[in-house]
Amino acid sequence: MPHPLHPSLVNNMLANPARPADASSANPDTQWGTYNLEKLEKWGKGFDGHIEGWCHEKGELLLVYDFMPNGSLEKYLYGTSEQVTLNWNHRYKILTGVASAVYYLQNEYDQKVVHRDLKASNILLDADFNARLGDFGLARAIENERNSYAEHGLVGVPGTMGYVAPECFHTGKATPESDVFGFGAVVLEVVSGRSPGNMIPHQQHAYTLVDWVWMLHREGHIQDAVDQRLNINSVVDEAKRLLLLGLACSHPIASERPKTEDILQIISGTSTVPYVPQFKPAFTWPSTSPPISMFDSILSSITLSSPGSG
Repeated sequence: MPHPLHPSLVNNMLANPARPADASSANPDTQWGTYNLEKLEKWGKGFDGHIEGWCHEKGELLLVYDFMPNGSLEKYLYGTSEQVTLNWNHRYKILTGVASAVYYLQNEYDQKVVHRDLKASNILLDADFNARLGDFGLARAIENERNSYAEHGLVGVPGTMGYVAPECFHTGKATPESDVFGFGAVVLEVVSGRSPGNMIPHQQHAYTLVDWVWMLHREGHIQDAVDQRLNINSVVDEAKRLLLLGLACSHPIASERPKTEDILQIISGTSTVPYVPQFKPAFTWPSTSPPISMFDSILSSITLSSPGSG
């Protein structure tokens, strides 16, 4: 893992975007290693920072990126009491940057790229709180004739609980739509200051973050989900729009989630948020099966990292 005081040092990033490979056996001096460094450089253009250099020793590849002095977004959302609370303008700016990064991966690279691990700890902040999407260790490029990526021989689903789309537990495949789901979780997290991986107690019940926000939406006061450390009286409409966007991206049905180009327009205020029903639609798999909850779909054989892990 990178040194905690130097978040621009990214470890173990030599992951073949086209096929699984063992990074420990790769040699950056080979054509394969050079190819992957070039891929990572292209993927990181504009959001993960320029690759300043690399070091390969004892089977580990370290990539050195631009220094991110403000560390990770996670630190600012859940830091100590002495940590400065992110103001609303910074949060909006960060979400705009992440949306731009996801749009780039899905639309402006020569292949669609799925990140597969969108979460607060993988979003780095520069001195001006511009967001950089980091940790491409799980990222993969989707072949042009396909619309998903599956890791052959993998036991479990890559990603972090609370950010993984429900269909991934059944298909084992990552898609652009599953990354949109992860982005929706990040939106709700940034606006509410609550982790998607933690349960929220409310009136003798416990809710996931998305279910809690959807419940507030149904009751007509979705603005109550906004982080209580913020004063949003002057931007309440913006906050509502982002929360509704987060719910739209978290739709249980992948085909109902907005496209990344629509997400950018919604965040910029040039487009309206798609209709979000008051009651959260049921997730079904397959489509003819009776509705089941996300938690009912989690199999004991599936292994995920915890929200606090790297």
